[in-house]
Amino acid sequence: MSVPRPAAVIVLAAGEGTRMKSRTPKILHELCGRSLVDHMLAAARGLEPERLIVVIGHERERVRAHLAGTGPDVQTVVQAEQKGTGHAVRTVLETVGTIGGTVLVTYGDTPLLRTETLAALLDRHGEDGNAVTVLTAEVPDPHGYGRIVRDASGAVLKIVEEKDADARERAIREMNSGVYAFDGTLLADAVKRVSASNAQGEEYLTDVLAILREDGHRVGAHIAADYVEVEGVNDRVQLAFARRVLNARLLEAHMRAGVTVIDPATTWVDVDVVLEPDVVLHPGTQLHGRTRIAEGAEVGPATTLTDTVVGAGALVRNAVCVEAEIGPEALVGPYAYLRPGTVLARKAKAGTYVEMKNARVGEGAKVPHLSYVGDATIGAGANIGASAIFVNYDGVDKHHTTVGDHAFVGCDTMLVAPVTIGDGAYTAAGSVIDADVPPGAIGVARGRQRNIEGWVVRRRAGTRSAKAALDAAETGKQQGSQSE
Repeated sequence: MSVPRPAAVIVLAAGEGTRMKSRTPKILHELCGRSLVDHMLAAARGLEPERLIVVIGHERERVRAHLAGTGPDVQTVVQAEQKGTGHAVRTVLETVGTIGGTVLVTYGDTPLLRTETLAALLDRHGEDGNAVTVLTAEVPDPHGYGRIVRDASGAVLKIVEEKDADARERAIREMNSGVYAFDGTLLADAVKRVSASNAQGEEYLTDVLAILREDGHRVGAHIAADYVEVEGVNDRVQLAFARRVLNARLLEAHMRAGVTVIDPATTWVDVDVVLEPDVVLHPGTQLHGRTRIAEGAEVGPATTLTDTVVGAGALVRNAVCVEAEIGPEALVGPYAYLRPGTVLARKAKAGTYVEMKNARVGEGAKVPHLSYVGDATIGAGANIGASAIFVNYDGVDKHHTTVGDHAFVGCDTMLVAPVTIGDGAYTAAGSVIDADVPPGAIGVARGRQRNIEGWVVRRRAGTRSAKAALDAAETGKQQGSQSE
């Protein structure tokens, strides 16, 4: 039986989340590349609902702006005062009107909840013809949760909070997730009758179940296959737990698709990362944003890639790369930093202690070690010697440097932009190049060496250097006498 498309998904996300102890609204805290509410929206979108409604309250403008960036399908409803889950749903229906069909109510702080689990809830709701179906889970330790009390036929009699439960009810391990599938028309009527006459003075959505049952309607439940899915995030400890669970889930999917993860315990990936078969991830690897790694590439150890593309067969070790493009069979690291705008062509190299920014490095070109390359184009087959610096900033503007094909930049060369090193040209080690070097020429820009004899003994008398110089002179005299 195909799962019916819900008429609406209502995501409750108005709470302050005080236990997070943060200036950031709880639902905007991130794990694995998405905010808590974005994970819930992704699961909801998988159901293709006719309407996707998010109830907002705390920091509403900030949350609204975030939701607007997730897609045009999100409608927000403001719950100005947070007076309970029943009040939140009533606010939605008073704002948008009665919603006919199936209405799914869920929360913005349950990032582990899968589309498949929500679909199974809807399926059970439709098959059983329930007025409401609650998503439940059997947990090892139900302490603190509302318990699901069923009758002999399996229908839900009530949901009892722990503080109100007797000894028999406390022994029940089936807990209420707070996620429901409702008949929208019946919900609109029942939610108006929820009372706030309780210690908290709030309207609870759980009371709707009792109202519908008293009206003679069927109340059912669907047990989630994995209780961890329905656990919410209320503090930083639970956030870290959810991150570990989701990361393990992502890594397992990648490994089953042909990726080798040497040490899953120290490897972290975001949900939008794409990994092709035969990729190898070494320990300490972190892949963020929309990073994509092609077949046969190796990344790590101790490497962090953010929104970076890695070509087939490339090797990236001990590196940090942000918005960079690493070509097929290219080599990066160890201890390299590729900043935004860096593009390495096939078999190019950015080696040890190399930093690049807004640089395009041609096929087979090498920047092996101890260099900074900023705002530059390096031609195919070029070689950049150790300690070369592309001097791109004059204090006001950035300027571009071009190094031609198969050019050779000597060690400790300063290339003062804007400047062009022609195809096949050389620069002498230690030069400061501030004028173009024609193709095939060598640029030399350094002073002639001059040695001043005896300077240390005269100007640094009494130092260890002076003593070493005097000792060396004495040794030289003795060796000269012996050779006579």
